[in-house]
Order: sequence, then structure tokens, then C-alpha cells
Amino acid sequence: MRSRLLPEAPENVLLVRLSARGDIVFSSPMVRAFRRTFPQARITWLAESHTRNLIEHHPELDEILVWDRAHWKRLWKERRFRALFRAVRSFVRDLRSQRFDVAVDMQGLLRSGIMTFLSGAPNRIGLRPKEGSQIFMTHVVDRHRNQGDRAKVSSEYLFLAQELGLETTEFRMEVPLSPEDRRFAREWLEAECLEEGYAVAIPFTTRPQKHWFEDRWARLLEGVEGELGLPSVVLGGPGDGEAFARIADESKASLRSLVGRTSLTQAAAVIQGASLVVGVDTGLTHMGIAFDRPTVTIFGSNIPYTEPPTDRARVLVHWLECSPCKGNPTCNGEYTCMRLIHPRDVLSAAREVMAAGARASHAEREGEAR
Repeated sequence: MRSRLLPEAPENVLLVRLSARGDIVFSSPMVRAFRRTFPQARITWLAESHTRNLIEHHPELDEILVWDRAHWKRLWKERRFRALFRAVRSFVRDLRSQRFDVAVDMQGLLRSGIMTFLSGAPNRIGLRPKEGSQIFMTHVVDRHRNQGDRAKVSSEYLFLAQELGLETTEFRMEVPLSPEDRRFAREWLEAECLEEGYAVAIPFTTRPQKHWFEDRWARLLEGVEGELGLPSVVLGGPGDGEAFARIADESKASLRSLVGRTSLTQAAAVIQGASLVVGVDTGLTHMGIAFDRPTVTIFGSNIPYTEPPTDRARVLVHWLECSPCKGNPTCNGEYTCMRLIHPRDVLSAAREVMAAGARASHAEREGEAR
């Protein structure tokens, strides 16, 4: 049944999800949900400059609009107020020239609410926010009514889609890649002789309370190579080089490093072909589940979900009285929830998801043979 929140046949839809990278992946099913429901609609996504490449190649999107938030912040910091005013005016003029009839704030922050309002869309719909941006909406969907399913991956976006009356039969995360990204991964893997299989390790993220311990990564990657028979490729950003060097020095495993050497989508293309993905709570790890690769996630203070969509993924987490503390740990740097996860636990989970992946591949081959 069609929701009364949307016009009968919207012609021009704006989806607002500015950041973060993992949440861009989580919210990606909204594009196809809108396209299946309104095949003739023009669908645009508004993202920040550092997240646009995670969604811009989606085949069902008509356009990506980019808010260069970092540029605005720089102009403000440098007190170049005239330049900032011109940048804001130009951005708003371009945004409103699109003449959206529906704008959906999928983020629920003050800045995403403001952007939704600035779009000029007469119908502005958003998840009930944490920062008061409901004042910019014409309709608010109460995310707290989704409590029963919040443990599932992408659940709040599925809930929003259902409240909007969208087609959600196949609500799957996607990471659209360009041909250049795929070519980079293919050529690099061939050069490293990894065509027969490899694991991807993702040890790094922006918050220390999300990190697993370096000595445990060293032991885990030894087990991945020695017991599972998989060489490991380690991914990370430009600032993670020293941490990778410490892990490599302590580990007896032969590690391949792409730390600081790829774009986000090049890294995603490497993940897409992996036999196993193991990582902490960061966007690259969530891509393993989006690509339906055998994936083990190591979660601590921030627990985005506990129920992955298939048996090819496992979530390792220890719930404590302080869980989830998110950005305000109370353990004085002990990070007990992460310390309780041991390399043997991760290896055991890795065997399970790889076996599940092998069973699924066998079933798919049998189905094709029939």
C-alpha cells in the first residue's frame, strides 16, 4: 500500500546521505527501492565530496550532487566570509534549480536536515533526528518504532523505505564500482599472484576504541596464512602506515600491503574478490557484507548491527554493562570489549563463514547446471 508521505507519482527525488562511508553503503538499497517503485522518476543523491565515489556509479542514479563541506569549513576558518557567502549562494541556487518535489533525509543530522530544507522540495521527509533537524521536515518517520529490527544490517533504511511505501522485496546493499576500479584490482592481484584466493584484513579506522590490538592482528594473520591457506592483503589509509609496519614486524605471515596506496573504491574492488574479509567497524569492512563475501566483523564500543543478512558473515562482539559506549568509552583505555576477542575466536568464525560461502557457491553451480 502506497504511503501518504509521498506524492502519488514523484517526478524528481533527492536522497540526502552525506556521510559516513559505512552508512553510505547501508543506505544504498534506497536507490533501487525508489527506482522499482517509481520507474520514471529522476533520482539524485546528495553526498559530501569524500563519500561521493561510493555511490556515484550506481546504475539507477541519474545524478550525484556534491556538497564540499571541507571547502566551506576552510573558508570559515580563514575568515573569508565573502567567498563563503558566494559558495553557499551558488550551491543553493544549483540545488534549487533541480526543482525536487521530494527530498528524503536519510541521515537525521542537523547538517543533512539543513541541506534537505535548502533543496526547496515541498515534501521533505526524514528519520526522527538526534539534533533537532525535524524543524526542517514536512514529515518525520520515528526511527524508534524500529527497535525490534535494529540489530539487522541496514535495518533503519529498510524501515524508512517501508514507511514510504517503497518496493523492498530485494533490499540489498551495493557498492557500485567503475571499470577503472575493477581493472586496478585485477592487475594488482595478477601482479601479486593472488588469483587463487586471498584474505583481506582491515585493522584500521578513525577511533581508537574501535581498534583491535596490533599483536592480535599479527597472530590472526599468521593463522589465516598457516591454517586457512590464504595470503593476506592489508588495507588502510595514508595515516595507517606506521601501525601496519608494527603488525608486519610482529607477524610471521607474509603480508601484502595496500595501506595508503588505493582510493576507497579501488580498495572496494579488492574486497569484492576476496575469499575472506576480516575487519573492525569501518566502511571497508561493511563492504565485505555488501559484496556477500565471507566476512568476520570485530565490533567493540560502537555496535552498528549484530545480525548480518547471510550465514556468510559473522559479528564478533562482547556485550558489557557499558556497551555500546560509542564515542565515550568509560574503561580508561582498556577497551575491554575488544580485548575479550581472541585470534582463535576470529579464526573459528572465519572457517564458518568460508564454509558457508563454499556451500552457497556449490548450490549456485548446481542451480546453473539444472
